[in-house]
Amino acid sequence: MTIIRTETELRAILGQPAPGLGDKNIDHLDHYAVEFIAKSPFLVLTTSDDSGRCDASPKGDAAGFVHVADSKSLVIPDRPGNKLAYGHLNILKNPKVGLLFLIPGTSETLRVNGQATLDASPELLEELAARGKPATLAIHVHVEECFFHCAKAFIRSRLWAPESWLEDPHRVSFGDMFAERKALSSEAAMAIDASIEADYQSNL
Repeated sequence: MTIIRTETELRAILGQPAPGLGDKNIDHLDHYAVEFIAKSPFLVLTTSDDSGRCDASPKGDAAGFVHVADSKSLVIPDRPGNKLAYGHLNILKNPKVGLLFLIPGTSETLRVNGQATLDASPELLEELAARGKPATLAIHVHVEECFFHCAKAFIRSRLWAPESWLEDPHRVSFGDMFAERKALSSEAAMAIDASIEADYQSNL
């Protein structure tokens, strides 16, 4: 292995960024960012705790589910999940977060970095309601950095090209995985998967 340990070594391989490229990074949400967030049904929230344990959590709902309060702040509604709360626990220890917003079919992405707080105000959770149910929690993000990311990763991966998708979507069975690790029966695996599918249908 050739381990890179210094910026000098790194730059010898990657080169220097184009002059002025960093000027695309701003400290607020401009109208381009606000428009992108309004059309985005999906984001990834990245967090880490005070010891460096990282988490990347998907968040999704109808396009525009993230509320832009003003140019320096946005609010992400939290919906029912598995209650492990890795990201939430990280935020309590280290408020620094990163967001990656996606729009299906758009190869550019929006990145937002800032500091987060968790809010359980009943009035706010009701304002963020979806499908007749209030949000379980609200994640406030104070924006410190905002910029658009180029499309190269999506072009290389052909993520939005239907002809590149698997003919049979890859199946993830939590039941099979759990049963294998705990030496449970195939019937137990099927019961776990059935329970998860029922939760998908009734607990969004």
